[in-house]
Amino acid sequence: MTDLIREAPLGQTIRFLTRNAFFKYPEEQPGFEIPRHYVSQHTSEKLVSASAPNDTMSLEGTSERDEESLTVGRTKSRAETAPYSNERVQIEQQSAIQRTMTIPITPAKTADGITLVDWYTTDGPANPQNWSRAKKAWVTFVMCFYTWVVYTGASIIAPCEAGIMAEFNVGYTKAVLSLAIYVLAYGIGPLLFAPLTEIPIIGRNPVYFITFVLFFALSFPTSVVTNYAGLLVLRFLQGFFGSPALANAGATFSDIYSLLYVPYALSWWVFAAGAGPALGPLMAGSLSLLRTGAGLSGNSSGWLHLPF
Repeated sequence: MTDLIREAPLGQTIRFLTRNAFFKYPEEQPGFEIPRHYVSQHTSEKLVSASAPNDTMSLEGTSERDEESLTVGRTKSRAETAPYSNERVQIEQQSAIQRTMTIPITPAKTADGITLVDWYTTDGPANPQNWSRAKKAWVTFVMCFYTWVVYTGASIIAPCEAGIMAEFNVGYTKAVLSLAIYVLAYGIGPLLFAPLTEIPIIGRNPVYFITFVLFFALSFPTSVVTNYAGLLVLRFLQGFFGSPALANAGATFSDIYSLLYVPYALSWWVFAAGAGPALGPLMAGSLSLLRTGAGLSGNSSGWLHLPF
């Protein structure tokens, strides 16, 4: 539960305001020590690099034994294989078996000297692949609901086209543009937000949090806008800031599920994406009937100001 709160907007806000005094990561806890196999490998590399050429043979046997003992649990990273390939499937199967055991994972070094760090052990709790089923299910539900909300926001304005024509004195084509520009915007948004989530220092959560807050905040001025140009601008911004889940939810599922189980999460995500546009007009039409039955109206023209 602490991990869920820490990674949520509330936890990240508390960490920011308190300068990481609360909801600390394991590395921030007092008394944390770097795992022995990390230190051992670093020490071994320093000894080899500092040794003289004529001492290489004397150190060669020791370094090889140390390296062998350290890399027994080293699994090939998912990032080193092509997605949706036979090699990736084999790596996923091997990793699934090794995650049931506590096997140290040593950092790997590329040909150009860059050290690629990994999780400390194969069953590390911080690895999303090792999360409990309940936590994975919760994240899947949040991403599907997020997607459903954004897609619902596109079509929910469809029953209000007649009201838009009367309220802003525009033709049918311009009234439909309020829907089209939203769709255009959530097609453009991933061109910016999707690459940002792949930058390690940024990650996925900050992009999700910030854009959805803006998406939610924009729903209020959209519901009370009094001019047609303002409606189009607000609808475009809503589609733009609501787009990250539409492009990155699949990548999030790949982070927490192995390749063998990603299709199950994707099926729920596709269901949410299809249910949004289908239920949006139904929700707007039901609200219109409720308001009419209660003797209410949005304004003199009958245009319903909906929160999307």
